[in-house]
Amino acid sequence: MLFKDVLLPALLDTIYMVGVSTIFTVILGFIAAVGLIISSPKGLRPNVLIYKSLNLVVNILRSFPFIILMISIFPLTKLIVGTTIGTNAAIVPLTLGAAPFAARIIESALLEVDYGIIEAAKSVGAKTYQIIFRVMVKEAMPSIVLGVTLTIINIIGYSAMAGTIGGGGLGDVAVKYGYYRFKTDIMIYTVIILIVVVQIIQALGNLLYRKMIR
Repeated sequence: MLFKDVLLPALLDTIYMVGVSTIFTVILGFIAAVGLIISSPKGLRPNVLIYKSLNLVVNILRSFPFIILMISIFPLTKLIVGTTIGTNAAIVPLTLGAAPFAARIIESALLEVDYGIIEAAKSVGAKTYQIIFRVMVKEAMPSIVLGVTLTIINIIGYSAMAGTIGGGGLGDVAVKYGYYRFKTDIMIYTVIILIVVVQIIQALGNLLYRKMIR
């Protein structure tokens, strides 16, 4: 009954939060990473203003401890979702907290692409978007997969912290039952579930990576 009534709903909430946040995080992170790659001094379309602006925003957001970020953007969260409590509300800070991390991971993966391949694409008249999507992303995809795997694990950690201020999920259960009500068994169960989830995601990410590099 404990698992069915308490832990299972919390696990489903965590999966929902992490899943939706991951989608938005990867989208925002990819856009930021591509912007950084294109506008960098050695990029495909150098633009100092865009590069420095994006770089500054990413660095600032990465500097915020997640709990502080979550509290500081309460007005934005309420504006977007209509509330600052619950799983839907947690998606906003989860996305903003993880997107800069994803941006740096994807940027690093794209920078690993052999410049000779990019030059070869330029020599045959490939346009910027073709170089990005058909050359760089294709070549960097295995590294991007590992990066997204790390991002998902990062978001799981953030989602647990979100529970401390009413974000829902396993973190919320750990705080309400394990901490406030001194139910050590529930605290242990939530930790075990989170460890298992992380191990599954890491194993799937590694499996997909190995298939891609063959």
